[in-house]
Amino acid sequence: WWDPLTFLFVGHTLFPERMVYGPIDAAALGKYRFMERIGFIGIDPRAWKGAARFLRMLRAAGKRTDVIFWITAQGEFTDPRVRPLRLRAGVGHGVAAAERGIVVPMAVEYPFWNERLPEALVAFGPAIPIAGAALAATDEAWTAVLEAALETAQDRLAEAAMSRDPTRFTTLISGRVGVGFAYDTVRRTRAWLRGERFDASHGGVASGAPR
Repeated sequence: WWDPLTFLFVGHTLFPERMVYGPIDAAALGKYRFMERIGFIGIDPRAWKGAARFLRMLRAAGKRTDVIFWITAQGEFTDPRVRPLRLRAGVGHGVAAAERGIVVPMAVEYPFWNERLPEALVAFGPAIPIAGAALAATDEAWTAVLEAALETAQDRLAEAAMSRDPTRFTTLISGRVGVGFAYDTVRRTRAWLRGERFDASHGGVASGAPR
C-alpha cells in the first residue's frame, strides 16, 4: 500500500489546489480501510463490473479541471525493471475515450541506499495531451504510446537510482536517519566523548565541533 500513499503525497505536495483520487483493488481496500477516507475507490479489476466502474470514474474525472486521477496502469505490483512493460488494456481504452486532459507517466522505486529504511524515488515523463489529433487514436495505439512513455520514465529513474546520488532528485520529505537505537546510542556517546558533533546518517562523519 505504499504506492497509493506515494501518489497521494506527491499529488498534494506538488498540486495542493487539485483533488487527488483514484482506483484501488477492492481486496486491498478491504484490508486498509483508511485508504477509502483519503481518496481511493475500490474496484474489482478481474470483473466486468470493475472495469465498467473504472471507466465511469475516468470519464467523470475528465469532465473536471481540478482533478488528478491516479492509475496503477500495470494493474498490480510489478518490479520497475521488468521488460517488456505491459499495461492493462483498460487504460488505453479509457484514454482513447477521454475528451481532454493530459497523461503524465510516473515511475516509482523504493531502493535501499545508505539508511536502514528505503528511499521513495519518483520520476515523471513528459505530459501527453489527450485532446486534438490524439482523439483519433485507437485503444491499442494509446496503450502502446503509454507503455513506451512509462518505460522511458522507468529507465531514467533506474539509472538515477543506481547512481545513489541524492543531488539528482528534489527532496519533498525527509525521514529519520540512523542505523538503529542501540547502535546510534553508542555512536552518539563516542562522538560526545571525542568532542564531536554526531551525524546519525549511515554515511555521516563526525565533525570536530567542541562540546
